[in-house]
Amino acid sequence: MKFAHLLPMTLIDYPDHIAALAYAAACNFRCPFCHNSELVLPEETSKLHLIPENDIFVTLHERQRFIDALVITGGEPTLQPGLGRFITRAKHLGLLVKLDTNGSQPEILEALFRAHLLDYVAMDVKGPPARYDELAGVHVDINAIQDSIRLIIHNAPDYEFRTTIAPTITVGDIKETVPMVSGAKRYYLQRFVIPQDKALVDPAWKNKQAFSEEELGAIWEQIKSAFPAGGVR
Repeated sequence: MKFAHLLPMTLIDYPDHIAALAYAAACNFRCPFCHNSELVLPEETSKLHLIPENDIFVTLHERQRFIDALVITGGEPTLQPGLGRFITRAKHLGLLVKLDTNGSQPEILEALFRAHLLDYVAMDVKGPPARYDELAGVHVDINAIQDSIRLIIHNAPDYEFRTTIAPTITVGDIKETVPMVSGAKRYYLQRFVIPQDKALVDPAWKNKQAFSEEELGAIWEQIKSAFPAGGVR
């Protein structure tokens, strides 16, 4: 696999676990509000010094006493053909594995579930079906997205769905997104935050206005009855 970054320890990316965080390079979406442009845009990804898999596992071995999980994020990890093999190797270290995904490759998710390789899955749901292409920046097979949602709900040992409430997303959009994840046990509205020194895929979105945390809290109150758990973060 092709990895761009490795965070040796994180306390916030796998609920209730101390994890390492590996960033897979490359993505098939072009969400204009994404702040990981170096993992998305080929012209930026080509400048990265990729981390060899063996170096990743050297660090995991060194941290084995301090971590109990590995989070694989991106980019979009399911695009890379070595994902199952990589996770198997991590599982041999006794690590729990969480996968972050955009849900565009349900056949990969199905294979990983069949092999019992995933302990937690976090899927980004971009918004309502009518705006999915716009928010993803590319044409998206909405049936694949819905297949992934169903697979996760029925197969993942633990999971969450989340929507980054980027500029231009409305209250109506959020309410129209809720039925897509009907039956899910956990759903989050994520604030649109641009980390310092980060470039967006579309720089024009940097100055667009998004909902405040207080506004999102009020929206969550309107939809929270649909989910056993979740909230704003």
